[in-house]
Amino acid sequence: MKKIEDYIRTIVDFPHEGILFRDVTTLFADPRGFRMAIDQMLHPYAGLEIDKVVGLEARGFILGGAIAHQLSVGFVPIRKKGKLPGKVISQDYTLEYGEAIVEIHDDAIQAGEKILVVDDLLATGGTAEAGIKLIERLGGEIVSTSFIIDLPELGGRKKLEALGMEVNALCTFDGA
Repeated sequence: MKKIEDYIRTIVDFPHEGILFRDVTTLFADPRGFRMAIDQMLHPYAGLEIDKVVGLEARGFILGGAIAHQLSVGFVPIRKKGKLPGKVISQDYTLEYGEAIVEIHDDAIQAGEKILVVDDLLATGGTAEAGIKLIERLGGEIVSTSFIIDLPELGGRKKLEALGMEVNALCTFDGA
C-alpha cells in the first residue's frame, strides 16, 4: 500500500542549487493520493470545533479549500502582498530564500473564531509564523497547524511549537 511520501516527487537543485524540492503536485494529481492526504489531514480534528480553515499561499489554498469543504466551514486565504483586494493587514517574514510579506483581509476572521492553519510544507516556519501572527492580530484562536511534509532539519516545527502551536504533518523528509 502506498504512503503519502510515495506520491511526492523530489526535484534536485530547485529553485536553487543544493535544494531538494519536495513537489506535492504529483500527490495532488493522483486521485487516491490526494484523497488520502485530505483524509489524513482531517483525522486529528474529528469532533473539534473549527470555524475556518486558513490556507497559506499557494499550495495551502488547494489543501485548505478541500479541508474546509469536508469540515463544512469557511476558507480564508493568506496571500502574498498585493494580491488581495480591499483592506488588509500585513506581516513580513523571512523564508529560506529571502524575505517576503503576506496579507489577510482585515475582516476575514472574527475575534474568538477557531482556526486551522494549513499548508503543504513546513520548512523554516517563517510563512506559517507570519500567518499565525496575522490570525492572532485579528483575534482568531488557532486550534492547530497541519502540513503534508515536515522538514525537521530546518526547524519550523520547533519554531511553531515554541509559539504554543500544535503541529501535525503527514510525513517527514531529511535534508533541506
